[in-house]
Amino acid sequence: MENKYFIFQLDKKKSYIVIKLFAGKILAIVALILLCPLFLILCLLLKISEPKAPVLFKQIRNGKDTKEFEIYKFRTMHVDAEAKLEELTQFNEIEGAMFKMKNDPRVTKIGRFLRKTSIDEFPQLLNVLKGEMTLVGPRPPLPRELAEYSEYDKKRLAVVPGCTGLWQVSGRNELNFDEMVELDLTYIKEMSLMLDLKILLKTIFIIVGPKNGY
Repeated sequence: MENKYFIFQLDKKKSYIVIKLFAGKILAIVALILLCPLFLILCLLLKISEPKAPVLFKQIRNGKDTKEFEIYKFRTMHVDAEAKLEELTQFNEIEGAMFKMKNDPRVTKIGRFLRKTSIDEFPQLLNVLKGEMTLVGPRPPLPRELAEYSEYDKKRLAVVPGCTGLWQVSGRNELNFDEMVELDLTYIKEMSLMLDLKILLKTIFIIVGPKNGY
């Protein structure tokens, strides 16, 4: 009964969702044009730091209804990062189906700056253009994270994932997995253009203000 009510609530917001996806693509185009100089500088710095490594990091994530897609980020880790993950899982600093480590040895010097400012996430504007993501929504999990989800946790994948969301502007790494799920479900139930605007403005403040990302 609860799932049917959840789906019913989403059906009532179809017009909002269409407007949100369209507006997101327009804003993504504008942002990509404005950020071109920054992107060129970052590409140059990343290539100088590790000439043989790719500038962009591509990774499979699960989006709406668990559908897989390839997410884009500026590379913040050494090229062998995934191979070293298993030996670092014991140092995980967040509970639940996620991995977070404040002083992750796999992160490069430039990568630490990109993560603290969230600039590493900017290439996801390309995912927004492709319709795989939107500007505001729940973060898309990794397949290995999704494998640990309960049916309740999977409700956060009922909508198109976002570049930023209620979780990111409400504490981010200071919150555990269960708190993230609850914030995402709260967003899905209450989502509106006004709420999206508030989250985007808070995200901008976080990028230029105090840093707690890693």
